[in-house]
Amino acid sequence: MGEDGASALENPGVPLLGGHKSSRFADRWRSLLGRGNCFAVKPWTIDDDGPSIPASGSLVRKVGAEFIGTFMLVFASTAAAIIDQQSNGAVTLLGLAACSGIAAMIIILSTGHISGAHLNPSVTIAFATFKHFSWEKVLVYIAAQLSASLCAAFALKAIFYPILGEGVTVPSGSAGAAFVMEFIIGFNLMFVTTAVATDVRAVGELAGITVGATVAMNNIIAGRISGASMNPARTLGPAVAANNYKAIWVYFTAPILGTLTGAGAYTAVKLTEDDGTPTMRSFRR
Repeated sequence: MGEDGASALENPGVPLLGGHKSSRFADRWRSLLGRGNCFAVKPWTIDDDGPSIPASGSLVRKVGAEFIGTFMLVFASTAAAIIDQQSNGAVTLLGLAACSGIAAMIIILSTGHISGAHLNPSVTIAFATFKHFSWEKVLVYIAAQLSASLCAAFALKAIFYPILGEGVTVPSGSAGAAFVMEFIIGFNLMFVTTAVATDVRAVGELAGITVGATVAMNNIIAGRISGASMNPARTLGPAVAANNYKAIWVYFTAPILGTLTGAGAYTAVKLTEDDGTPTMRSFRR
């Protein structure tokens, strides 16, 4: 995420910074990148396999990028919640949403071309289920994401101890309400992610901004109800570090079910490349 469909299973994931085979918009982006010395890159597309690197070394790089990206995301979003508690709400809900959304955006823009920037076991499972990612790499990706979450949480515990409780995602009310909210925001996240990462008609160059904005929106609507986790990795590390496992099952089931449903929904409504429908250009010049 070869020129043939079978090669999609061998790719690092679905790079959230992809080009497009038949898009004049993407051609202009590649032209702009090619003129500068700061970005010495060659044109590529979502279907490209990338530079020729031994398979084992390539996987290590991808998993390393996934670990670093997940560490940054969990550290930033959890630290913002802890600081909000310390400052008696000075960060505010909008500040928490902006922090999580900006963190997701910059990580996708910086690592999406390496690992696909899943940053989330739910996203990895959904991509694999709909054949955008190889099942053979699912376990190592999830291991990297969960270990990064634990490392980030214990780093925060060392910095902010004993205040860590607000960094844990727990329901503010009933577990049922939190489950429904986590399912819905997981759906939102994966519907958008599947669109910008897998559809050649979408503006893939804006994937980081689009997904980051979705994360921020989800935080605004769900932050006060469920903590807006969307991500088992976001929940696991802080829960272990703070020894707070309240309703943790919600955050290991609802996001996975929501992302699977979101990816399935976009797959169902996605236009086929040969259906004769002109590409919509509402967001293109």
